[in-house]
Amino acid sequence: MQQNKPSAMSIVVLAALLVLVAQSQAQAYIGPGAGFAVGTTVVAFFIAFVSAIGAFFLWPVRWLFRFFRSRKARRRARIKRYVVLGLDGMEPSLAEKYMAEGKLPNLARLMKQGTFMRLQTSAPPLSPVAWSTFLTGCNPGKHNSFDFLTRDKRNYLPLLSSVSIRTLSKIWRFGPIKVPVSKPEIRLLRKGKPFWHVLGEHGVFSNIIRVPITWPPESFRGVLLSAMCVPDLRGTQGTFSYYSTAATDEEHIGGEQIRVQRHRRRIRSHLIGPDGGKGKGPLKCPFDIGLNGKDKATLRVCGKTYQLQKGQYTPWIKVEFKAGRFARIRGICEFLLLETEPEFKLYVMPIQIDPAKPAMPISHPLVYSTYLAKKHGTYATLGLAEDTWALNARLIGDDDFLHQCLEADGEREKMFFDALDKVRHGAVVCVFDGMDRIQHMFWRYIDPGHPAHAGQAEQQHRNAIEELYRRSDELVGRTMEACDDDDTVLMVISDHGFNSFRYGLDLNYWLEQNGYLALKPGGRGKKYLAGIDWSKTKAYCMGLAGVWLNIKGREAQGIVEPSEADALRDELCQKLTGLMDEDRGEVAIHRAFNAHKIYNGPYKAEAPDLIIGYNRNYRVCWEAAIGQPTHRLFHNNTKAWSGDHCIDPKLIPGVMFCNRKIKTDKPRLMDVGVTALYLFGVDVPEFMDGRPLEVANTDGEFPSDGEPRTEGEAPPAVREKALVEAAR
Repeated sequence: MQQNKPSAMSIVVLAALLVLVAQSQAQAYIGPGAGFAVGTTVVAFFIAFVSAIGAFFLWPVRWLFRFFRSRKARRRARIKRYVVLGLDGMEPSLAEKYMAEGKLPNLARLMKQGTFMRLQTSAPPLSPVAWSTFLTGCNPGKHNSFDFLTRDKRNYLPLLSSVSIRTLSKIWRFGPIKVPVSKPEIRLLRKGKPFWHVLGEHGVFSNIIRVPITWPPESFRGVLLSAMCVPDLRGTQGTFSYYSTAATDEEHIGGEQIRVQRHRRRIRSHLIGPDGGKGKGPLKCPFDIGLNGKDKATLRVCGKTYQLQKGQYTPWIKVEFKAGRFARIRGICEFLLLETEPEFKLYVMPIQIDPAKPAMPISHPLVYSTYLAKKHGTYATLGLAEDTWALNARLIGDDDFLHQCLEADGEREKMFFDALDKVRHGAVVCVFDGMDRIQHMFWRYIDPGHPAHAGQAEQQHRNAIEELYRRSDELVGRTMEACDDDDTVLMVISDHGFNSFRYGLDLNYWLEQNGYLALKPGGRGKKYLAGIDWSKTKAYCMGLAGVWLNIKGREAQGIVEPSEADALRDELCQKLTGLMDEDRGEVAIHRAFNAHKIYNGPYKAEAPDLIIGYNRNYRVCWEAAIGQPTHRLFHNNTKAWSGDHCIDPKLIPGVMFCNRKIKTDKPRLMDVGVTALYLFGVDVPEFMDGRPLEVANTDGEFPSDGEPRTEGEAPPAVREKALVEAAR
């Protein structure tokens, strides 16, 4: 996409095109529990017409305002381009080891040319929290992201912490005409202003690709493709389908099994789509499979035919779900034939939003996702595109999972280098997920002490993580070539590091044994806190990093007096810090934090009351994360998901490489985006907690213009004079 402002005429033309599209297809909204709704042509036309007229008349005023505001920033700017390459989860100790062994020559060259330092992460060091901290430059108390999950205060059920989706019903009136309109409201719960929004206000264009916690996309001066929390077409965070002729009662977390029958070497079934509304249930897309022989089959879906070969994914296949006579909901998925004999087995990836014809916005502007699809081909759009649950369930193998990771990163590389080619003046930020996903699922290969390690050392993928770091190094090398100019600052960062997840800790069991939680008769083993007796419970665990108090007036059935809450937080922190795994003689919890004391800002009351900083090798167990009390404190983790970062942030820092020297001690993740503002000559807003890193000029010398200042502050010399006067 070009970084220049589109003309007013192009805006009107685009609006007209959107009107024509709206007349031929329905607007679909998909979200957890929200199903979809069909907007009317009248409403779409009205909105597009008003938007086009408004944009036409307001564009010159907005252009003039931005022009004069950006002049000041341009005069102070030290760079023309700021590039951030995010490698989610790169572990500094592994990077150092492989660099010392000569396996990462490009990262070693970048370190020699500029800087390599460990980067302080967020508390807790979970991806939604960390990346929100990066992009807003704020602590969680200001950006309102504390975990993947939170709880509904009304009923204690789990909710996504970053996005709220609820159904709205309205009646549009046009004189005597009444038009019912029903759609879900999709609201981003992450607060704070991303640094690229601030850049845009000062005339600096940004291209943002797959940075987590950017859905739904927000408007700003630039283009953006959303990442984490983008749902699949069913409105979930990724539901795979597994078709088999074999009968089973086993429940597959993150997916579902569909029993099929073989009829004369044919299999007929259907894909499951979004909810049809009005009690119709989910929409379905039929497909037919002909078994051609051992390990081969022919798939027919949506009028097209595809060849299936055992162990090989199909390319992205476009599918449609009929939502009415003229309405179509379009998605994409890949099929993987697992077996034809003696049982038929087929895996289908979660059906994702088609980026070429998105059923809901996944980019800003809306046409950006379409542009990428037309230029580079169909690509994964699901926020968590790599299907870790199917590998955990052993329905797909390691090779099958690696295919998804490599394919997703390959798609992203094309977008990233396209952005580097297009954006010569501005910011480019792209996050690659493959490192995080592969380390989650393959750490068992490199940790001899892991319960799932048995027999892994001789297996095919024992070097999968090392190979991953080598591929990332090649990516860094090509990025350095694309950024080989004096006016570009390149940052290669990770949001946190990585470590082994050998043992799970059931905090609800600990709370029960220590008198803070009580179960109903028969309540043990029930999910989503359904088995807890709230009349006798003071604290409970939900999510990956937090413990909540059952506070009166806050939770629906709270019993803890608000005046007693802080003392109870401190009491639990004291008891949980240093908690021992007596059987192994190891500390399981490094530190427990009182969230009200480590966060500041208007949203700290929304945080879990305690943040648990686990020791290396430990994490909350799978059951406690979804509020399912078990019968013991510690559990061996035997799943493929064997590495993690739900650890005390001091034990799990990320990495920061830069093509220039940096002399700031102990850089923080929240400082990286703020540094972009300073380098582009933009004052750092007072609400941001991050502070610009001290970055050298191209000659290696550091600027002598004083300490970077925040918005509204006096220059350093003026502040120093005032301090002297005050001391007198």
